[in-house]
This record gives sequence, structure tokens and C-alpha cells, in this order.
Amino acid sequence: MKLLGISGTITGSKTKIVVQKVLEEVKRYYPEIEVELLDMKEYDVQFCDGRNPSSYNEDTKKVIDIVSSADFYIIGTPIFQGSITGVLKNLFDLIQPQAFRNKVMGFVATGGTYQHYLVIENQLKPIAGYFRAFVAPGYVYAHNDHFNQQNELVDSDVVNRVESLAKEVVYMQKALK
Repeated sequence: MKLLGISGTITGSKTKIVVQKVLEEVKRYYPEIEVELLDMKEYDVQFCDGRNPSSYNEDTKKVIDIVSSADFYIIGTPIFQGSITGVLKNLFDLIQPQAFRNKVMGFVATGGTYQHYLVIENQLKPIAGYFRAFVAPGYVYAHNDHFNQQNELVDSDVVNRVESLAKEVVYMQKALK
């Protein structure tokens, strides 16, 4: 089984840090699970315009293949202007909905206000519903205050939610398979 963590931004580092932490917890508890991090900063992904996927640049085709071949996901986004990033929305637009069907998704978000966790409930979960994906009931929202000066996740409640999310997505994935 392959768990793909997606850091759905090309700016900042906190989202990637939290997604990576979930992946580390999965490896700690379930060493048999293959994990991979897709950091959108590392790819030159073209804007989705409805064309055949084979006509996009190599980075875009590679990202589509990476996402489509995963068995389940941890999807992370910072919250900008009360919404997910354009980078993550573009990624969702590039992937055929069938690629996500009947797969487990867990969500991570980071932001500068304590109310932005609602984006997970009001935007990410409905997108997963459209894809007919299974959504982990728990999720992780990390505020800027949950990190120290070195951008390490230090809030114990958030760290506990990271561990819980790691266990939930694997439990759900194993139950489905």
C-alpha cells in the first residue's frame, strides 16, 4: 500500500512540515506502508485547461501519475483568503475523478487564524465527496502559534492529532482492502 502525502502549496513550509510529520508517524507505526511526499514546490505544474493529459509538460504528467497511482492520501494546504490554495485546486482539476474513487483521504491545513480550520469541513471534505473518496473523520489544523521559531511543530495537542490521523487513515485503508 502506498500513502501519498501532498503539500499543496508552492510557498511557505509549515504545511509540508505537518504532512511530513503524519507520514513519519505512519512509518513509525506501520513500517510496511510505503510513503511518499509530493511537494508541489518541486514541480512546474501547468494550469489545467481541459486538454488531454498527454499534452502537458513532463512535470505535470509526472505529478498526475504520482497522484493517480497512490492507494490513499494525506492532503495538505495552507489557508489563504479563507480557501485552499490555487495550486491544490489546480491539482484536483488535473486528476481524473476516478483516480480518487474509493480511496481514503486525510486532511491537513495550516493557517494564521483559528477559524480557518473550517476550510477542511466546508471545502476539502465536499471535494472528497465529489470524488467519492472516503474521508478520515479526524484532521489536523495547525495555527502559526503551534510552531516554534525553527518551524518545528511543538503544540502537544496538534502532535496528538497528527498521530491520530496517521492511525486513522491506515486503519480505514486496511479495512477497505
